[in-house]
Amino acid sequence: MINLDEDLIRTLPKILDLSFSIEKFMAKLKLDLHDIFNNSKAIDQALRDIFEEAIEKRIREVEIIPGKGSGQLRKKVERFLQQPHIKPLYHRIENDSKNFGRLFVYFKF
Repeated sequence: MINLDEDLIRTLPKILDLSFSIEKFMAKLKLDLHDIFNNSKAIDQALRDIFEEAIEKRIREVEIIPGKGSGQLRKKVERFLQQPHIKPLYHRIENDSKNFGRLFVYFKF
């Protein structure tokens, strides 16, 4: 039988750093629009579906990949996000500083 000192038992969590944030383990949704770039209705439906899923599952981050291209698909996504009935659904939008072809939408629950 191992006999542990009470002080060791009290300090063990500090030594092992057992603290963690649950947010590190939160899921993220990803929507790649490359396959439907030329279908406006499908793009709108995919965006609505991903928002619905994020809200339903309380997922805080959605990654949307319109791709780099000419920028038209990205503008379409930005117009979608600025609609009056969509804007209240999310907290903020963040552009990827390293990759212009993707953006992140964050929800606050």
